[in-house]
Amino acid sequence: MIYKGKVWCLGNDVDTDMIISGQYLSSNDAEFLSTHCFEAVEQGWISKISPGDIIVAGKNFGCGSSREHAPIAIKASGISCILAESYGAIFLRNSINIGLPAIELKDAGKKFKEGDAAEIDISTGKARNLTEGKNYDLLPTASIFVDILEAGGLLKYIKKKVDKNKYIENDQYL
Repeated sequence: MIYKGKVWCLGNDVDTDMIISGQYLSSNDAEFLSTHCFEAVEQGWISKISPGDIIVAGKNFGCGSSREHAPIAIKASGISCILAESYGAIFLRNSINIGLPAIELKDAGKKFKEGDAAEIDISTGKARNLTEGKNYDLLPTASIFVDILEAGGLLKYIKKKVDKNKYIENDQYL
């Protein structure tokens, strides 16, 4: 899986309220949520994004509440991948579950500048700053996360497994 796009830089401790304000949590509509993505950081931020763009951030990206709305809003905005030094645990799991790659790179925020072109290859474990021509090793991603991302999210991964096996324990169809 290779992701290639323009870099948008964010700092440390970007919490879920900064990603999507609590006032929008009554909706589960991904397109609606995407229109308000990061408006707490910068009004109109979403209008700058192009499909495939990549967020690069520092430590503890997605900290705060456990709302799944945050990765949904990011994915629906067109962001293809997030590259950060570390993640809030629930944000990381929610991202993988919906098929949004949240990948770790040591000192990620120091290796890219806003506007750089980046290429992230999860299968080889490499990140490349195409603007500067520099390559970096990603921190290892659990193989189950890679399998879930390749399937397009947890529900698609489970459906693929069930379709392959047809039945699970006690002959119950999932």
